[in-house]
Amino acid sequence: MFTAAAESLLHQAREIQDEELQGFCSRIIKLLREDLGPAAVDALQRLFLIVWATKYPRRLDKTCVDLLQATLCLPTCPEQLQVLCAAILREMSPSDSLTLSCDRAPNTRQMSLVASVLLAQGDRRQEVRSVGQRIFTVLESRQPEGPSLRHLLPVLSKVVGLAPGTLQEDQTDLLSKRLVDWLRHASVQQGLPHSGGFFSTPRARQPGPITEVDGAVASDFFTVLSTGQHFTEDQWLNVQAFSMLRAWLLHKSPEGPSTLDTDDKSELEGSTLSVLSAASTATRLLPPRERLREAAFEYCQRLIEQSNRRALRKGDADLQKACLVEAILILDVLCRQDPSFLYRTLSCLKALHTRLGTDPGSERAVLPLAQFFLNHGEAAAVGSEAIYQHLLTRLPSEHFHNPMLAFEVIRFCRDNLPLFDLHLLGILKSSFPNLFKFLAWNSPPLTSEFVGLLPALVDAGTAVEMLHTLLDLPCLTAALHLQLRSSSSPSERPLWDASLRTPSCLEAFRDPQCQGLFQHLLRTKASGSAQRLTLLHQLLQPMASCARVAQCAEAVPALLQAFFSAVIQFADRALTTQLALLLLERSDSLYQVPQYEARVHRVLSSQFLALCQRNPSLVVELARELLEFVGSVSNIHSRAGVFTSVVWAIGEYLSVTCDRRCTVEQINKFFEALEALLFEVTQSRPSADQPRCPPQVVTVLMTTLTKLASRSQDLIPRVSLFLSKMRTLAQGPASSSTHSEEDAEAIRIRATELLNLLKMPSVAQFVFTPSAEVCHPRYHRDTNTSLPLALRMVSRLVEKESSLLPG
Repeated sequence: MFTAAAESLLHQAREIQDEELQGFCSRIIKLLREDLGPAAVDALQRLFLIVWATKYPRRLDKTCVDLLQATLCLPTCPEQLQVLCAAILREMSPSDSLTLSCDRAPNTRQMSLVASVLLAQGDRRQEVRSVGQRIFTVLESRQPEGPSLRHLLPVLSKVVGLAPGTLQEDQTDLLSKRLVDWLRHASVQQGLPHSGGFFSTPRARQPGPITEVDGAVASDFFTVLSTGQHFTEDQWLNVQAFSMLRAWLLHKSPEGPSTLDTDDKSELEGSTLSVLSAASTATRLLPPRERLREAAFEYCQRLIEQSNRRALRKGDADLQKACLVEAILILDVLCRQDPSFLYRTLSCLKALHTRLGTDPGSERAVLPLAQFFLNHGEAAAVGSEAIYQHLLTRLPSEHFHNPMLAFEVIRFCRDNLPLFDLHLLGILKSSFPNLFKFLAWNSPPLTSEFVGLLPALVDAGTAVEMLHTLLDLPCLTAALHLQLRSSSSPSERPLWDASLRTPSCLEAFRDPQCQGLFQHLLRTKASGSAQRLTLLHQLLQPMASCARVAQCAEAVPALLQAFFSAVIQFADRALTTQLALLLLERSDSLYQVPQYEARVHRVLSSQFLALCQRNPSLVVELARELLEFVGSVSNIHSRAGVFTSVVWAIGEYLSVTCDRRCTVEQINKFFEALEALLFEVTQSRPSADQPRCPPQVVTVLMTTLTKLASRSQDLIPRVSLFLSKMRTLAQGPASSSTHSEEDAEAIRIRATELLNLLKMPSVAQFVFTPSAEVCHPRYHRDTNTSLPLALRMVSRLVEKESSLLPG
């Protein structure tokens, strides 16, 4: 978000017309020719804002562009002006009017700026190759007192990432040798401070030794975690070499060892020879890439040792954690490229995990550590279950409020599913209530990640419990909110904290009588379904207005869709029946977040039909429960969508063709229950206690009654009489108080259509209860086949009586 002043400046920059811009360029041309002072700096800053703020490329005068390039390469030009010129030229890229070349840059700092402009061109004229070749020329010719490479290493790292195939073998060997020197042979003395102060003395300028983060004098070689007041040139190169080390190790071998490096090492993996060869590598003359691996291994080992020191400053502590993560990632690359490193690394990393378990603030390092053991645990025959338990149990429970950690853990699970064995997959599935804490607290950014992860978490054993958890996910968000606030003092809570306005929630959270409910909600392992949901919803109801709870509630429908899409792939008859019953039960037991119930009901209603379509016998098997469900008028008003789906399923699947156990007595029972229900909702007037019945429910009820009558033809007279009354009622003046004109017309049309079909019972049965052959697509596409022919025949027969129909 920009401030009002910044927004005003951006608006002005975007509104400048081309004529005004050309005039401004003329002023810049004059300044760049005559005075490279503060006025030129101010003008270039304004020009950069103009070209940056607009989405389309601005056309600058060619003379202006040429002067920007000339100023960029001018040896005496102030650095600030050079940086601005490079930034403006980058914003204009790609451009055909650029004539820059790294050969024109007088020093490495200006060469890095020129290279940044050339790399922004998109390699239309092989700019990436030319930049890389020029940097390697400097690298080859550089003497100890030669030009600094500090400014060129970041550019070289970019070149390697953009076009790794442009480097020749001798160039890769050269850079590997230089990286070894920078990593292992940097000075352990601090650099000289800048001279020239009034109080500066020769004694004050004497360099001291490099120190560790805890203040001790460094006893080993320099690393990125070494500290000091001033750094030397080779120390800065050491830091930059480490920053590009992992990318360079992966250069030409992103998936594993290159042909040159493998030799016969694949045969030595896991053998005694590999251990012996690892111990003797220091005494052999190694190729450049293997020397670099040895240096990288020693560097990472030293970083792990340095990360164990207690930092005196917070910035150094944060740097320790970041370097620890990078060191583990580099060790993983080394072990994948050369298995002989594996046995020297395992003991170090196992000890590191033991330390991380008691070191607060090192959670990010658990992920690369788990990745390492996932990649190499089997080869090293190391049991790493404790690491995965730490990752899937402690991290979600204790750090669910860390959004970056949450994203990385879920991506780790998603990306490594192919590597999980059955045991680890079982741990992952049983930990889904814990992983859902990440989702409940960070639902907007993590929803799509969980949609992809859900199919791997759900199986026949966890499906029912997971459905409960998904439906109660907003409750979990509220409970996590209370857990987080109950562990902090009131002075630490922000003023907008919902728990401050609702102290009863915190009291309930701490009440021993309610501990069981909250403990189950905050469980770390799958342990069955919860009881007393109504009480839980009542206790958490004051938290329903919390913004985080509302965000979580918006994500639940998409997660439910993903859940059912996964379950439908493996659900058997018993699980399908269990889920259908659960849908009916939980549709009336949801946390009362605004708009949440309506959104969830839309998903549950469609999924109930999908379950019935997968298992048409559900209606017969759940006859008692469905009769009880449709026997209550209150269900129409509290969950109309689910009620409509249930009634439609009864009419669609209560048939002997779907289940041979279906009897005429069952059909008659459902008919009488639905007939009484339809009579009650159409004859009673709307009131405050009983609002009007939706027209969709009325039409579905009429259709279902007609379907049931077509299968038990003794009921046809009753349905015909009732439909005639419904048609008359929809045309009468009394319907205006119950339904709108459009709704009443829809009810009348449906009643007329159903009456016409019932005049020919055999055709009605054929249409409402088609056989498997009739369900074939050709019966709907081919006009000469049975179903379209039957419908046309009925239409022609009833046309003769249409003049006798009222209305």
